[in-house]
Amino acid sequence: MLWLVGRHLGDPPPIRDVGLLASAVARPQTTVLGEDAYPTIWTKAAALLQSVVNNHALVDGNKRLGWLATATFLELNGASVAGADNDGVYDLVIDVATNDPSLDEIAGRLEAFAG
Repeated sequence: MLWLVGRHLGDPPPIRDVGLLASAVARPQTTVLGEDAYPTIWTKAAALLQSVVNNHALVDGNKRLGWLATATFLELNGASVAGADNDGVYDLVIDVATNDPSLDEIAGRLEAFAG
């Protein structure tokens, strides 16, 4: 994640709070009573997007990093959203930042990008 921040948002990276960034990155791996809290790749990606966008770990670029991290996470896990249109991505990220949609809604929209 630090590489993505530095590569795409500037060097040195504009990190305000590395703990908030680490928390956002760790969220998709959360377990509850030995079970994944986010059982699908889409809910894991939704949790990542929501956390990176809303934790405000960066001085600037939280929404951009949120999308970049989510798209990279999905690509690395075999679920490409490379065909997503810019307007759809923009609408999703702004919605996550301003309206607090449910994780299931975010996950569904991400999965639709892969379709």
